[in-house]
Amino acid sequence: MMAQYLEIKAQYPDALLFYRMGDFYELFFDDAAAAAEALDIALTKRGKHAGDDIPMCGVPVHAAEGYLLTLIRKGFRVAVCEQMESPAEAKKRGHKSVVRRDVVRLVTPGTLTEETLLEARRHNYLVALADVRGDWALAWADISTGAFHVMPLSRARIGAELARLAPSEVLLSEAGEQELRPVIDDLALMPTTLGRASFDSGSADTRLCALYGVASLEPFGTFSRAELSAMGALVDYLDITQKGKLPLLRPPRSDNVSRLLQIDAATRRNLELTHGLSGGRAGSLLSVIDRTVTAGGGRLLERRLSAPSCDLGAIHARQQAVSWALENAAPADAVRSALRGALEQAEALSSTLSDLDLPDHLAAERSALTGFDDLLDIFDIALVAEPPLLARDGGFIAPGYESELDAARELRDEGRGVIARMQQDYAGQTGITSLKIKHNNVLGYFIETTAAHAEKMLAPPHSETFIHRQTTANQVRFTTVELSDLETRILNAGGQALEIEKRLFAELRAAALDHAAELGTLAAALAEFDLATSLADLARTEDWTRPQVDDSRIFAVTGGRHPVVEKALRAQGGQPFIANDCTLSPEGDGAALELLTGPNMAGKSTYLRQNALIAILAQMGAYVPAESARIGVVSQIFSRVGASDDLARGRSTFMVEMVETAAILNQADERALVILDEIGRGTATYDGLSIAWATLEHLHEVNRVRGLFATHYHELTALAGKLGGVRNATVAVKEWEGEVIFLHEVRPGAADRSYGVQVAQLAGLPPAVVARAKSVLDALEAGERDRSRPKALIEDLPLFAAVAEASAPARTGPSPLEDRLAQLVPDDMSPREALQALYDLKAAAQT
Repeated sequence: MMAQYLEIKAQYPDALLFYRMGDFYELFFDDAAAAAEALDIALTKRGKHAGDDIPMCGVPVHAAEGYLLTLIRKGFRVAVCEQMESPAEAKKRGHKSVVRRDVVRLVTPGTLTEETLLEARRHNYLVALADVRGDWALAWADISTGAFHVMPLSRARIGAELARLAPSEVLLSEAGEQELRPVIDDLALMPTTLGRASFDSGSADTRLCALYGVASLEPFGTFSRAELSAMGALVDYLDITQKGKLPLLRPPRSDNVSRLLQIDAATRRNLELTHGLSGGRAGSLLSVIDRTVTAGGGRLLERRLSAPSCDLGAIHARQQAVSWALENAAPADAVRSALRGALEQAEALSSTLSDLDLPDHLAAERSALTGFDDLLDIFDIALVAEPPLLARDGGFIAPGYESELDAARELRDEGRGVIARMQQDYAGQTGITSLKIKHNNVLGYFIETTAAHAEKMLAPPHSETFIHRQTTANQVRFTTVELSDLETRILNAGGQALEIEKRLFAELRAAALDHAAELGTLAAALAEFDLATSLADLARTEDWTRPQVDDSRIFAVTGGRHPVVEKALRAQGGQPFIANDCTLSPEGDGAALELLTGPNMAGKSTYLRQNALIAILAQMGAYVPAESARIGVVSQIFSRVGASDDLARGRSTFMVEMVETAAILNQADERALVILDEIGRGTATYDGLSIAWATLEHLHEVNRVRGLFATHYHELTALAGKLGGVRNATVAVKEWEGEVIFLHEVRPGAADRSYGVQVAQLAGLPPAVVARAKSVLDALEAGERDRSRPKALIEDLPLFAAVAEASAPARTGPSPLEDRLAQLVPDDMSPREALQALYDLKAAAQT
């Protein structure tokens, strides 16, 4: 057995080998040590190899999926090795023959198909990247849905597209793995390196034609060598991992990056589109807007949000679908109710929509909802209402569908009743009422009677029916041909019933596969209806509006809101979100860039982000959180809002900021929307100011983008008077008794100060530190005004200790004078007593 294990393991050195032994998958040697640690299960030993104990651990077959998921999430690949024959079949080859085993599947992050291992509302993409003489292409597939796409792209766009797809696994050639390692590491993706043969474009053409049973790929489109290479590598990898049993892949669809709103990886992180900063779904825009009722609708929503369109026709068609659902609330609600049902609801949904005037986008999908009567009839008759998750559990074929299955189930489930009826028949036949049919592990089923009655059964005519098996002290035991046959059938009934169900399941699966293309179209149609009605429900309940999206370069939002922050404020007790306008107009005398000043905590970052999110929502075809909005099509969105150290790559916060800013300045075109927050803050004041100044000038003069630029460098506000396309704006605050109150209102003009000391006080800095900071600030500001004394500026500052001593000591409770005053009750005092109390208080104050 170990020789067989080592032979199979040698074929899969990079995977953990799940070696089937009866009801367990066993792991040995280094695989066992790694799996035991990852799964937190016991590591034992079994036998010896080369004189050393063999480490071993195992997991039950019935619970294997949960363990598989844990291993996959921890970065392992698993080769599943099954028994290909029964022990009885193996013995036919010889008494000591080992049961034949082989790997039936290689489980990797991108090739999961089990429902229990997948997130229903997210795609599980497997991606392949190919480079043919400098031309790059990206192919991706979700084998759980059959989706298969490919697109050509530039080397510079690889990171952005991988961030959009968020694949579970990336296939690379050996050369590609070295070149793209920084990108893969930055996105924390799972790379798999394949040999050059997998990426050969000539072999790929042949491989793809064989997959789809066609002589040429021309019916699916025209593909470049790089695209063929990427698709071929992906299909070859599936052939390897699935051991030749390729999943159903739809014909490849060619996508074009130019039709999509381009969003790079840093911007996706900053805007928290599909993942919050914590890494999960919570806190993301997706978590706030997802009201879909089907998994397919949820996946479509994530795709649209991750890749908004730049095609006005597509945007307007999607908007019209949402508008229809918003204006026809009752039918839309009926659609949402029907979507919660199964395939049989598609026909009902079609009837609901048959007499309605649908927009073109939905009318085209309505035709895909019918034509499944035959398939529905088969499934309705063949399947129980609530089938089990796994076919191996059985019990999914309805009673009455197959007579052979019904008979096997009766024996399996009602064996005792059948035996009881046989016992009754034998008792009547012999006239021996005490005759019993019993069972033990040695004889199986047998007929038992007393020694006195046995003579009757041993004599003709009963001796021809009853066969003597055993005599004990007081009893004699018999069997019959009929009883032996019944025993065999009872013992085999459970397995026979399951085998019949598996055969019937294969027939039903074949019937479904005959309609695979139509079912795929139906699924897409249901997802479209789900998305349109869910976005309408969102717009209705949250008071969102339909934006005007056109080919201008205007960006005008009235009463815009940040949907995630607004929801969080509502959850915290109903505090209202302060809506703000934003107008960026490169056309005419308008300003394309808004320079935003104001203190920290005033809402600058929220304002920047909400306008970027409004653009994304508008171009995915949704309504937006605003009173009104006009969005000239945005080709790219860049966000540099917040940053942190990248210690693993030896980059400081400032370096990360500069890399991201460089990407913006090098890539942004005149249709881009750029939001920048605090450029240059991570270095010396004058260095940071100069970088921020030059960046703003470049965005205005060279990139000519629409953008929002938040800063604490008040000197930059002078650019509004020098650059015609720059306008100053500030977030309003008020001071009250030494404290700052944030109004969260964006107004024209520039802030006169940053209120940093007041914000520090709100944060809880010790009073002595706050007082010291105020004195230093006053001195610095005085020095700025008195240019004749720059050197004396710092020298004139009092020492910290002197400031602390001069400051009023902090009190922890009322003074003695306040205590005496609190004890007085004026209503109970005579004029004379009141006058005396006043004298006493004055005297106390002077001591």
